[in-house]
Amino acid sequence: MKTVTMADVAKHAQVSKSTVSQYLNKRYDYMGEKTKLRIEQAIYELGYQPNIIARSLKQKSTKTIGVIVANILHNFSTEVSRAIEDACNRADFHTIICNADDDPAKEKKYIEMLRAKQVDGLIIFPTGNNRDLYQKMLDENYPVVFVDRSVEGIPVSSVMLENERASEMAIDYFVNKGQKRIAIITASMIEDVSPRLERMEGYKKALQSHKLAILDEYIKSVEPDQVEEALQEMMALDQPPEAILAGNDLVLKEVLQFAKLHHLNIAEDLSVIGIDDVPYASFYTPPITTVAQPTFKMGKMAGEVLLDKINKKKTTDERPDYRFEPTLMVRESVKEKGGYVL
Repeated sequence: MKTVTMADVAKHAQVSKSTVSQYLNKRYDYMGEKTKLRIEQAIYELGYQPNIIARSLKQKSTKTIGVIVANILHNFSTEVSRAIEDACNRADFHTIICNADDDPAKEKKYIEMLRAKQVDGLIIFPTGNNRDLYQKMLDENYPVVFVDRSVEGIPVSSVMLENERASEMAIDYFVNKGQKRIAIITASMIEDVSPRLERMEGYKKALQSHKLAILDEYIKSVEPDQVEEALQEMMALDQPPEAILAGNDLVLKEVLQFAKLHHLNIAEDLSVIGIDDVPYASFYTPPITTVAQPTFKMGKMAGEVLLDKINKKKTTDERPDYRFEPTLMVRESVKEKGGYVL
């Protein structure tokens, strides 16, 4: 079957090829409504499909960006990715979303694959272990934005939470409720992932500000499948923690599963706050107090910053970082003990 061309559409609609081209590129501010309708009808009747590759070569743009998330299982990742997609869709850009599983080798393959497909820019939740590749993109003035994490020595604009503040808000709330033996569990910090380091630092600073001891046995940085073992060690102490800050949504899930398995009542036996406001937090029994990230605002910002870079509105060497304030979502997972009030 003969391929339908732009010339066929023009002939069918009784207009010039340039008019059809203007219509396809949405440059029809001065085009008559009847002309637009004729072209639209011709495209429909002929089944015309624009040659995206040819158009990309001509315009030197694929109108596509790549998003590489560190771990798609995080509620944060899915919500931010959705907001990025919304922002790009409004600008007539498509998105390709890839999941790196916190694996630098997989991240590297996705960066190389997406660049081979000539996407116009990348938004990356970086593993941090592809420094040469990140620097190469900067050296080539290639549009790239980081989300959730920064990489030391790599001046890429990053969209992040005020992570220290997130931990401080949680610890302040625990202490205000009379809790003194406060533990923290985060994901593994072997790779020096910046939000994990910052949340840990915020935890320590908050304890110090309340003149509470920082105890090594109350601090665990482990993989999600090691959380149960970490909790068993903590709860076996002569003075087990009475409150736990879960460093992210996956850790919170493991803490709640541990409590159920060991018949611990949340709030009564163990107070809990999680960083990341997961959907089930509000209807869990009891509802879980969390520190929420403004995920949709962060995703929108990441998309807009990258589009600005693509459109040359900002140069890639400016390196502004964009930090967002967390919000404490007070619910019922922290017991009021009394006797110690801020």
